[in-house]
Order: sequence, then structure tokens, then C-alpha cells
Amino acid sequence: MQPITIFIKTELKRHGNTVKAPQMQAYMKTDQPFYGVQSKPRKQIFRDAIKKYPITSQENWELIILELWNGTHREEMYQALEVAERYKIYHDETAWNLFEKLLRSATNWDTVDWLSSNLIGRLVEKYRHFERQLVEWSADENFWVRRASILAHLKHKEKTNINLLSQTILKLAHEKEFFIRKAIGWVLRQYSYADSDWVLQFVKNHEDELSGLSKREALKAINRVNSN
Repeated sequence: MQPITIFIKTELKRHGNTVKAPQMQAYMKTDQPFYGVQSKPRKQIFRDAIKKYPITSQENWELIILELWNGTHREEMYQALEVAERYKIYHDETAWNLFEKLLRSATNWDTVDWLSSNLIGRLVEKYRHFERQLVEWSADENFWVRRASILAHLKHKEKTNINLLSQTILKLAHEKEFFIRKAIGWVLRQYSYADSDWVLQFVKNHEDELSGLSKREALKAINRVNSN
């Protein structure tokens, strides 16, 4: 195990809170235990770790991510994602396989959404040929992977491939899964900040296909502006 991994695990355990830990676990509805370390101290541990143990190669970066990701506690997975996101110098085409590996072993929205929007989505924006993978993911048997095929567009703003986004949404709009319906609404709401007219027209054109949840989420920002 890498020294930085040992340091992070030790510090997480040292800063753990036995009162908060079960509360955090219950909130996420997961069997995986928490140390009970909240965001602010967790981020400080991360900053201390990379200062003390700089990551200087892509090989080492990937190894550390996997060591943390495969840890026993949830906060170790969060630290793995911090490491993955921080070192953008290693976000080349070869990072795709790593990010997909993490996604396919993720089991809840906290890690899936982070991976989708902050890591996978950024690679798609940089290397557009990965959009073909998103098409495949939209038909994946794992609904978290299908959710990722939507949320990979979340932060693309004016650079959003609206043709692909439209196709993906309409392909998945019939699903009753809450996390799919929520993702559809969320990505449309985010895109409404870039082009509210397009989102309004899209929702209107596909009113019968979109769920009530998706439509409410999609129009939240627009309705808030119109009510002021």
C-alpha cells in the first residue's frame, strides 16, 4: 500500500466520529460503514496528504485511486475521487478505462454522480469520440451506468451535444426508476441556464413522454426566474 494511502486511512480513522458515522451511513442507505468524517475535515486531510506525499506519475495516481476506492469505508472512496479529480494532468484518453471501472463498481448516487459529471463528463468534453460509449451506456443493464450516460452531459453548458442528449433522454424517458427520471430533469435544468428556450420547447414537445418528476426538475430554474 502506498504511503499516501496509509496516511489518508490513518487520518480518516483519527478524525472519525462515532455519532456521525451511523447517521451518514443511514442517509446513504448503504451497508458500507463510514468513519464519520464530514466534507470540510475530509478535504483538509486530502490537502495534507498530497502536500506530504506528492503524486508524480500517472501509474502511481491510478494505483492510489484504486487502493482508496477499494477501502473499507465510504470516505476512502470519496478520497479516491478527490485524487482522481485533482490531477487533471492525467486526464488523457487512457483514464477512461479507470473511470469506467470505478463507475461499474459504484453503487449509489454520491459516487456515481461525482464520477459522471466531474470525471467522465470532462473526458467526453475533451475527447468527443467517447460519446459513442455514452450511447452504449444508455442501454446498459446497470441503471447507475444508464444514469451516468445522462449526467455525463451535466456540466457541458453551451458545449452540450443536444442531439445526443435528446436521444439519450427520449431513450430512457419511459423508465420508472427514480434515479433515471431525476437525472433527466437535472440535466435539462442545468442546460436551461445555457438555453432556456430549447429546454422549454423540448419539454413541451415531449410532454407525454417525460415523467412528472423529470418535467418539474427540468423547469425549476426557468419557473423561478419567471416568478420573480
